[in-house]
Amino acid sequence: MAKKVVATLKTGKNDGRSYTKVIKMVKSPKTGAYIFDEKMVPNDDVKEFFSK
Repeated sequence: MAKKVVATLKTGKNDGRSYTKVIKMVKSPKTGAYIFDEKMVPNDDVKEFFSK
């Protein structure tokens, strides 16, 4: 007999969906090559990350 799966409800800030992985391409001042700046930021701060 199969076990019954009990789903838990995720609410608000307790789950991983309140953060977004953002990747921005930045030109290196030393070499002139492009590097990628990757960060995990809260969903509210995504626009602020790209404005810098």
